[in-house]
Amino acid sequence: MADKKDDLRLDDTLLTDVPPEGEDYSLEEILAEFGDRREPKLLTEEPKPEPKPEPKPDPAPDPALAAEQARQEARDKLLAQAVDLEKLEKDLPRAPRPVSLEEVVGSTVDAVMEDSREPIMKPKRGLFSRRPLEETETLYGPPEPEPEPDPEPIGPEEDLCNAAADWRERYQRTRGTLVPALLIGLVPTLLAAVEQYGITVPMWSGDIRFQSIVVLTCLALNILLCRSVFKKGFLMAARKRCVSELLISISALAAAADCAACLLVPERTAVPPYGGAACLALVFAQWGVSRQCRGMYDMFRAASLDDEPPYLVTDTDRGACKQRGSVPGFYTTSMKDDAATLWQTAFLPLVLVGTVVFAGLSSLGQGRGNDFLLNWSAILAAGGTFALPLCWSLSWSRLSRHLQQTGCAVAGWAGAEKISRRRTMIVTDGDLFPPGTLRLNGERFYGEERRKAVAYAAAMARSAGSGLERLFSSLLREENGRHETADDFSFFEEGGWSAAIHGESVLMGTASFMRKMNVRLPGDVNLKTGVFLAVDRQLIAIFAVKYEPAENVDYALRMMRRSHITPILAARDPNITPALLKRKFHKGVKVEYPDLTSRVALSEAENDRDLPRALLFREGLLPYAETVTGSRKLCRSVHLAAVLGILGSAAGTLLAFYLVFLGSYELLTPLSLVVFLLLWLVPVLLV
Repeated sequence: MADKKDDLRLDDTLLTDVPPEGEDYSLEEILAEFGDRREPKLLTEEPKPEPKPEPKPDPAPDPALAAEQARQEARDKLLAQAVDLEKLEKDLPRAPRPVSLEEVVGSTVDAVMEDSREPIMKPKRGLFSRRPLEETETLYGPPEPEPEPDPEPIGPEEDLCNAAADWRERYQRTRGTLVPALLIGLVPTLLAAVEQYGITVPMWSGDIRFQSIVVLTCLALNILLCRSVFKKGFLMAARKRCVSELLISISALAAAADCAACLLVPERTAVPPYGGAACLALVFAQWGVSRQCRGMYDMFRAASLDDEPPYLVTDTDRGACKQRGSVPGFYTTSMKDDAATLWQTAFLPLVLVGTVVFAGLSSLGQGRGNDFLLNWSAILAAGGTFALPLCWSLSWSRLSRHLQQTGCAVAGWAGAEKISRRRTMIVTDGDLFPPGTLRLNGERFYGEERRKAVAYAAAMARSAGSGLERLFSSLLREENGRHETADDFSFFEEGGWSAAIHGESVLMGTASFMRKMNVRLPGDVNLKTGVFLAVDRQLIAIFAVKYEPAENVDYALRMMRRSHITPILAARDPNITPALLKRKFHKGVKVEYPDLTSRVALSEAENDRDLPRALLFREGLLPYAETVTGSRKLCRSVHLAAVLGILGSAAGTLLAFYLVFLGSYELLTPLSLVVFLLLWLVPVLLV
């Protein structure tokens, strides 16, 4: 009973963690009590030395305080022993335990997955470095494909026949008023010239007021006759284009205002007005408008001949290319602004503003405010040269008329500039040797009947898309043979083709190609333009083809050479090479001969239908060459004329400002101003 009571008291102590009052326990009892909760082998392998017993506390006079101190000391002992046991458990080696198959598989899989996450190649340490090397190489992915350029938009397309009728009406209207405007515009200049030579003209000589009335009348009539110039100038200004017609229109209005000031303002300097130069400027501007209308009429008249023209000329990355005909997009391209308009838009606003500033400096700046219109009309007339409105129209009307007679049409400035920009042309077999220039000069067969050899040759030529197709197709019709199908067709850089026909390996090409393909040739055969046919590496036929040069092709090649345009030879016929062209045509012909892949790709471009820059209604190389070379000449002449016109405008503006600023009106007479403007017109007419 006593033992049971002690156990119960021990249990109570464990539950409350506080020993009963007046009782204490030894270390052995505590270990015996808490050791059951640990593994028994912790103490059996390495027993812990017995700690020294703590001295018993002196009994306190106060029983409650003594009991509390006893409880606290017991707690501290228990906590200290528990910490020591946990540390001992960690330090001592554990007993081996059995490992299941699932744990082994799981640990192996985890190890493999951990290795797969590590990099394959670890950075190596340098020879004398204490720090690991860092990877500085950047691995770039494959380049992204370049985005395809957006197709050029096509605006609302007007019917080409209606466009031709509209421009024809404009041309007739402007041409009808041109001669009367010229006669009226010459009146002030002729009277001034007569007076310059010492001839007295009644009512004109020495009478500034009468001269102003005559000049004002001529200006009013020419403004009425040349209203197309005013219409074009202000319509282009609404489109934010400052062209020569706008400058000349303002010059005519300023000259008319100066004539009125000469009659109404007595303080104005007594010098003749400069309206005669403005009258002639209106005439030349009207001539430019008329020539432009004629060029557009000829272009649209030629383009409206057929809704589906045989060919068109478009621009590619390698140069001009002739393709199958298509009309949509031609009208939109032809209505774009020309280079002269764009250059004048960039320069003439400066001239217009400069004339106002210079007129103010030379009149208001010197206390001569009544001469503002006089100085402004002189500077404007000198800045609006006669050559400016003719830079584009004269060259354009000549080219469009010539091409219309040869059955071609160029889509304005934009079309001409695009097809002549790279100064190259892609030419094919049919361009250099059109139908009728290839003929058979002999044939020989070895071990096969003629019909089979001709059928195989026609199938190979048709699959190659060369000019020999017409020749062998006509031979096949003469033999009443049937067309064969060539499978697995291939081109060879050595000058030949290969294919499979009815399971037989067929080779066709030049003699050098046959030798490289290990086909034995007869020793007595020496053909520079022969076509050899072999089946299963055995020669079965030889065709002697004669290439006859055409005169128009030779003329076209000479024309391209004079215009510095290089033809790119995209021929599929292995016999058509630069050496053959030099033998058949003039020796100075120069062509670009790309590799086989490029030749095939360029020749396939002939079957596309891109935006038309020009339309061709005739076969052969000559119309094609005339279109490209004419466009090249047009661009060159327009650029040169625009430069000359702008230089003349700048020179005239500065020179007129200098003279009126000094008040040297005796040097800047109306006649001398007209002569100056005519001199700047001569180079443009020659160009």
